[in-house]
Amino acid sequence: MSLFGLFATRGNPLENPAVPLTDPSLWAWMCGPPTDSGIPVSETTAMNTSAVFRATSLVAGLCGALPIRVLVKRTQEPVSNVLLDDPHPDLTPLELWRLTGAYRCLWGNAYLQKVRTRGSGRIAWLEPISPSRVTPGRAAPIEANPSGKVFRVVDDHGVARDLTANEILHIPGLAYDSVAGFSPVRLAAQAIGLALAAERYGARLFGSGNLLNGLLQTDQRLTRDQAERLQERWQRRIGGVDRAHTVAVLDSGAKFASLTMPNDSAQFLESRNFQVTEIARFFGIPPYLMFQTEKTTSWGTSLEQQSRGFTQYDLRTMWLAPTEQRITKELLPRTQVAKYDMTELMRGDSQARAQYYAVMRQIGALSADDIRAMEDLPPLPDGQGRSHAPLPIPAPVGAAGDGFQEPADG
Repeated sequence: MSLFGLFATRGNPLENPAVPLTDPSLWAWMCGPPTDSGIPVSETTAMNTSAVFRATSLVAGLCGALPIRVLVKRTQEPVSNVLLDDPHPDLTPLELWRLTGAYRCLWGNAYLQKVRTRGSGRIAWLEPISPSRVTPGRAAPIEANPSGKVFRVVDDHGVARDLTANEILHIPGLAYDSVAGFSPVRLAAQAIGLALAAERYGARLFGSGNLLNGLLQTDQRLTRDQAERLQERWQRRIGGVDRAHTVAVLDSGAKFASLTMPNDSAQFLESRNFQVTEIARFFGIPPYLMFQTEKTTSWGTSLEQQSRGFTQYDLRTMWLAPTEQRITKELLPRTQVAKYDMTELMRGDSQARAQYYAVMRQIGALSADDIRAMEDLPPLPDGQGRSHAPLPIPAPVGAAGDGFQEPADG
């Protein structure tokens, strides 16, 4: 089988000369497949939805802002890594990993080219590639490519090249197979299309003049000047707070008809709110992080438990762990492992951070200098903060010496 045959079902139809320019697949590939709402949804147009933008910016921001530590597997001691400290000539680590997080949220896959030095073959930096330019496939495993994964990459000039896993770092999301992850946007296309349609409908409703306060009707045919004078007299007689609840007197057969929003306006707003929750499900984000707080209490433990659940069951397993393991597998020596520093999530909670440090210092897991380093502070002078010895545990209230006596047996 030729390499081109690998991409027959996944490839870009623009590259296939057998596809005519009038083929609907071209529109579906560029703008997304049409939905039942009549609005096509793609990875780029989906960002016009505030819920998708919020979900993508939240997940991608966390993937970029949380630092990635490199540890020795045997001792769990931190070590420096030149590539992860400076992974790109222009992008900062936050910008690079935030971009890969956005790619995974929208396309379900992130691709980074391993740019190697000519002499030693060492990876000099990682170059992010838009997933819209990459078509993954699989060939028979060979010694030079034991995984068998092949990526067809189209450059800025429209030239396609076939690269292997030795040259591409691929971070896939949840998938049907081992080739590529599926796009959350494509799966949520109906929900996103409905949200876009509802937003467009609301904009047209308010912009079309259908929400006038009322109409002045008369059996007479009025000229333009007469209509303007009648409107001005009406507004002068009943306009303003000081004329509220007054009785209007109309002459010349004029009648006033009040206009209000349709009776189903409440259902319309509820539908828009539900779409936010529906889209949040596809990204594994609790509604309150999408600013959907109508049914969420703002009192302590509820939000605390939701945040903990999001960190444990969604952020960690769905977004962070795959990146950690791909970096460990393809970018680090066998003796090292990459881990996200999850303690950074406590930056906004000084009380929780203080309690964590106190417990870890109490049991000897962290020294004073370790804690100071996590707070971006210099170590104590003369090595005073290097000790990891556990602090003495204070005696509980009621211990021997304060008049407390153990109850007698029986």
